[in-house]
Amino acid sequence: MINIDIEEELRQACPDIHLSCILCDVEVNAQSTQLWEQINATCDKLTAELNVEDIRHNHAIAAARKAYKACGKDPARYRLSAEALLRRVVSGKGLYQINNVVDLLNLVSISTGFSIGGYDFDKIDDSIKMGIGKADEPYQGLGRGELNIEGMPVFRDSQNAFGTSTSDSVRTGVTDQTKRFLMIIVSYNGQQLLDEATQLAISLLTDFASAKNVHQELISGQERTDR
Repeated sequence: MINIDIEEELRQACPDIHLSCILCDVEVNAQSTQLWEQINATCDKLTAELNVEDIRHNHAIAAARKAYKACGKDPARYRLSAEALLRRVVSGKGLYQINNVVDLLNLVSISTGFSIGGYDFDKIDDSIKMGIGKADEPYQGLGRGELNIEGMPVFRDSQNAFGTSTSDSVRTGVTDQTKRFLMIIVSYNGQQLLDEATQLAISLLTDFASAKNVHQELISGQERTDR
């Protein structure tokens, strides 16, 4: 069971929040040629179909931008990870190459518009809470340094905050030593399209990260569903 509690403050600000959580054993590798063929094909398709102004109207991104405003954060200054990735793709810059697990996560994100957290599960305490960032709350974002998470939806364990829809943290980042991987797909507008994104993620994890012992749960402000 993936133990995540959505705190009341966030429930009130974002009543339609849903989390699709996937926990599995993975094999982390530097790069997968076949995965990158799929990523490049998707990037080419998106570049041909979209312009930068279209991105904010994506169903998932528009809902997440609204949620950020409800929590007290300006989504134009602190862009959602999915929006930032899509802007990069549409600008012709492609995606960063990190490792197979992070790369496939980014593929799901640009394919769906959902901002997705990816964490080394063994670096997280069992009990996770999702709430709203506080003033001066410390957070080291991957590739971003110190990040101001005040007013931002944030995941915490007993140590400190470790994840947001803008940037994952250094502390729980996926490395070549990661064995158990937690992916959290965040929807701020109900369950619509979330199942499709989840199945895409599980398929990619199985094909390109040799995922085993896959466990998926759907968590909302009202209920939890184990699968």
